[in-house]
Amino acid sequence: MSKSTESAPNRPATPFEGRRIRAAVIGTGAIARGSHVPALARLAEEGETEIVAAVDIAEDAVRKFCAEAGIPHAYTDLDRMLEEQRPDLVAICTPPTLHRDQTVAALRAGAWVWCEKPPVLTLADFDAVEAQEGKDGGPYAAIVFQHRFGSGSRHVRRLIAERTMGRPLVAHCQTTWYRNAAYYAVPWRGRWETEGGGPAMGHGIHQMDLLLDLMGPWSEVRAMAGRLVHDVETEDVSTALVRFESGALATIVNSVLSPDEVSRIRIDCERATVELTHLYGHSNDNWRITPAPDVSDGDVAVWRDFGTDVPSSHLEQLRELVASMRAGERPRSSGADGRTSLELITALYKSAFTDTTVRAGEVGPGDPFYTALHGGAPGWAPPAASTGESATTVSQEASA
Repeated sequence: MSKSTESAPNRPATPFEGRRIRAAVIGTGAIARGSHVPALARLAEEGETEIVAAVDIAEDAVRKFCAEAGIPHAYTDLDRMLEEQRPDLVAICTPPTLHRDQTVAALRAGAWVWCEKPPVLTLADFDAVEAQEGKDGGPYAAIVFQHRFGSGSRHVRRLIAERTMGRPLVAHCQTTWYRNAAYYAVPWRGRWETEGGGPAMGHGIHQMDLLLDLMGPWSEVRAMAGRLVHDVETEDVSTALVRFESGALATIVNSVLSPDEVSRIRIDCERATVELTHLYGHSNDNWRITPAPDVSDGDVAVWRDFGTDVPSSHLEQLRELVASMRAGERPRSSGADGRTSLELITALYKSAFTDTTVRAGEVGPGDPFYTALHGGAPGWAPPAASTGESATTVSQEASA
């Protein structure tokens, strides 16, 4: 969609005081229709935002999308939209292989970015995006990690940070979902060049990001991965052992082979176990706190008081992002805070494919896993020969 991401200079961050934030949506698929547009529309009702444009390579699709959502301007060219509409915020809802160039183009045009996961395909791409962000007050690029947001995760994050339940000691992070052959018939799925990775990258990233948000920095990982069912380049299942800087230990399982689907995080602290069980989003009722036998009823009552129920959602993350824009502050899930889960996933793949323990900060320029999550590993890296059809072409066709 972008003709050039190298020519448009940065412009000063736009002041947002006293006016609505002008938003544009890139890509008109299911995630844009089902999550981004409803969130932006809700904030529009509250006087915070307005959707001024949408972009897709398929003209008929973007015109229909705009007509249904009441969006005034439809485009098939990202650069033209950025130049003519000059949005304050760009929501990127396209396949992963397009995220880097589209994010860079938006940042260079002075727009903040809210990009669906995975944000980019490699740590090298992430660092290239971060280099285009504003240095003081934005624009910044945030990743859609909506599971961090809502009353449940906010309450548990505070309890763990304040150590009222004692130190976190043991954790389990589980994303065990089911995807059949039809799911992988979409051309860009299951390929390193277009999806970046398998379930660790495209599915489990949400729960791993939430685990890190609750537990803090990790220090080392030991992992295994398998291609047990699907005829894909990437893995279809992975497991990992993680040590945190705090000393806590965790297990992680990411699978698309599991008919009984569940997303789960469990954290055993010194005085209580906290467990979240859900699938694609959570509310207060999805959290459970089990105290140790000697804990007082008063402490238990405080721990179990989650307050008003605010489910995790794109809307809740967008609310915080808009507040950050108005304050000129870096939003959560951007910069170093957004990079941490991608770094863990990269280390997971390196550990699995090289049969080694990988430590935080180890993967950087010069490391083959810095520029490709398969790291060129035998049996995992795709064939060097071209298939005759570029990855970008496949992914653009899928986005339409």
